[in-house]
Amino acid sequence: MLERAMAELGRPHGGVGRILLTGWFSFRDGEVTAGDALAARQLSAALDRSGLAHDTAWSPGFAPGEMPLERADPARYAQLLFVCGPAHGAQVARLHERFAHCRRLAVGVSVVDPADPAVTGFHRVLARDGTAEPPCVDLSATAPLGPGPPLAVVVLTRGQGEYGVRRCHAEVSESLTRWIHGKDCARAEADTRLAVDDWRLCATPEQFLSLVARADVVLTTRLHGLVLSLRAGTPVLAVDPVRGGAKVSAQGRALRWPAVVAAEGVAPDTLDRWWGWCLSGAGRSAAARRARLMGNHTA
Repeated sequence: MLERAMAELGRPHGGVGRILLTGWFSFRDGEVTAGDALAARQLSAALDRSGLAHDTAWSPGFAPGEMPLERADPARYAQLLFVCGPAHGAQVARLHERFAHCRRLAVGVSVVDPADPAVTGFHRVLARDGTAEPPCVDLSATAPLGPGPPLAVVVLTRGQGEYGVRRCHAEVSESLTRWIHGKDCARAEADTRLAVDDWRLCATPEQFLSLVARADVVLTTRLHGLVLSLRAGTPVLAVDPVRGGAKVSAQGRALRWPAVVAAEGVAPDTLDRWWGWCLSGAGRSAAARRARLMGNHTA
């Protein structure tokens, strides 16, 4: 499909001209999926290799520093390329109206209704499915990838009313989620609370241990988030959400685990320092030693 798309885009039709790369990731009221972003990356890299000048339009809600679709001057482009997602709906149809003078090509899209103006408005559709042709592998399957970021499991609590005026749970949780939002990592929210009637929660301790064992690091304000993650051999950045310190700090001392931050000490530079240590060889080795020590005390 990629080769066919490049051949289409490079065909003479009154001058190849500059290309505008779009998709559902371009619409202010659309959405950006991992597959969309990878498909756009795949096409952008292929255009670069072919020496075809292009710009990519991104939703300002997802990429505020990039060029939004609203600022793309139609007169600047000879071709419009729409990639991934369904070729369907009013947003796609409006592209045909706004870029009517451009040659318009859809690549790697799903065709829901071949008679939809969103489909028929393209000069050429290279679909991944929904046409008489055999389905094609999605463009995201072979898109270039960077290094994989670490997986962080986040285990927070906003309860524990027994600590009264010493509670800083809400403020600490807000600070931690704002901070980790800016880290390059895959994030998975979890809870030590078990349930048999909610698929989002683990039903057994073993399920929770299996989850944190697969993480590269755990960020937690819970005592058992600290203890059980170390039992699984995973480094933990723990924050005690109680002013003056309470059970999280106490367990940190008992386990001789250094990466425990007081509620009063939550600051980006402090969190960055312990985050780096947890992901370092020293942090991983320290967690592995704690796991071995706990293993020696089990029946």
